Amino acid sequence: MKKKILIFGKNSFIGTNLYTFLKNKHIVKIKSFNSKSLKNLNKFDYIINCSINKNYVKKVYSINNDIDLKIVKKLNKDTNFIFFSSRKIYKPKANIYENSKIKCSNNYEKNKYITEKKILKIKGNKNIILRISNIIGFKKYNPRKIHNTYLDYLISKVEKKELILNKNEFKDFIDINTFSKIINSIIKKRVFGTFNVSMGKKVYLKELNNWLLNSIKNKKKYKVIKLNNNKKNQSFYLNNSKLKKKIDININIAQLKKECIKLSKKLFN
Repeated sequence: MKKKILIFGKNSFIGTNLYTFLKNKHIVKIKSFNSKSLKNLNKFDYIINCSINKNYVKKVYSINNDIDLKIVKKLNKDTNFIFFSSRKIYKPKANIYENSKIKCSNNYEKNKYITEKKILKIKGNKNIILRISNIIGFKKYNPRKIHNTYLDYLISKVEKKELILNKNEFKDFIDINTFSKIINSIIKKRVFGTFNVSMGKKVYLKELNNWLLNSIKNKKKYKVIKLNNNKKNQSFYLNNSKLKKKIDININIAQLKKECIKLSKKLFN
């Protein structure tokens, strides 16, 4: 049965990709968040927010900067809200579960965790909180972009004719297509709770770089540099077994590799 879904974030990477994927499966509307956005929210079955206030990212928590909380406060019990939290709230390590140690080091991470707790109080056992790992996919140019991802960093180095050298560092990545399938499955199966959304495996940056840079033909012309990482032991991956018990979807590295090579052709051909 098709659901009525509202996505905030008309120019966002995740929002635009989710809209493209979901619009043929549900009744979906996408728009920017503004002062009028909080009207008539309860005519939808699901609200997904991909918009963010730059002060929410950079400054100490303030309710005035929390778009997600503003939305949730306007919802009745029949309208579901999908909150995109962050894997950054955890202490970096291998095999992180949902009950693993929380260690927020900057305002963005702290604010995401504060919002999580506030949503839990309002929505109770009908909450949908997703702690999301790094998402890989093609981004359209967005002059209002707030976040820079690992892919953004990689591209910026390639533009300078530099290639990043990674030896044993690993992180957790998931491609935007698989991510969109997960969101659709959560909606179809009416899944509630707090979940890690991730590959659930070590993705070595050396391999990831090779996939993403697959289309660069003459790498000998590029200068090899080390990853700029001042913090020690930042490797991590999330355990996604809790989510996989709830949804029937194949999440694997082969799919990530395929999407990265496809993305490489768009970026560097």
